[in-house]
Amino acid sequence: MSRVGKYPIPVPAGVTVTVNDNTLVAKGKLGQLEYVSADEVRTTLEDGQIWVRPALESKEARQKWGTTRSRLHNIVVGVSEGFTKKLEMVGVGYKAAVQGNVLKLSLGYSHDIDYPIPADLKIVAPTPTTIEVSGVDKQRVGQVASEIRRFRPPEPYKGKGVKYADEWILRKEGKKK
Repeated sequence: MSRVGKYPIPVPAGVTVTVNDNTLVAKGKLGQLEYVSADEVRTTLEDGQIWVRPALESKEARQKWGTTRSRLHNIVVGVSEGFTKKLEMVGVGYKAAVQGNVLKLSLGYSHDIDYPIPADLKIVAPTPTTIEVSGVDKQRVGQVASEIRRFRPPEPYKGKGVKYADEWILRKEGKKK
């Protein structure tokens, strides 16, 4: 069983954290995030570190212990540094462009796809074949990157489609004569 929960979360300089009952609020240079933890875990702030401990000796408390610690760590990192997901487009004519608050995608369909950029995230297309999704909330960044990838997932024969920059596509061999 993992023991992620027993490690404290260091609070970096420039981040203020307040804990009230089960609610943690973190404010940093990139914004503010709030998390309400389950009743099975207790969150305390001691000496510039956040400690998460199970309140009960039950299986559910131990499960939520590590999860809560990971979520709180992501909140602290998000308000201080932020998160970025990079996507690459592989295919002839596949391109992306940001126009105002809309991401325009040309992915080989008969029409372009207009994806509205959420207000809490920043989407940039540094080159026509790459997209960078960045924001404070790790879950939101991953969700939006996943939604963009879902428009044309990579296929296994030529690797065409939208993929994560660090994703490795398992290639299949084509037909033989």
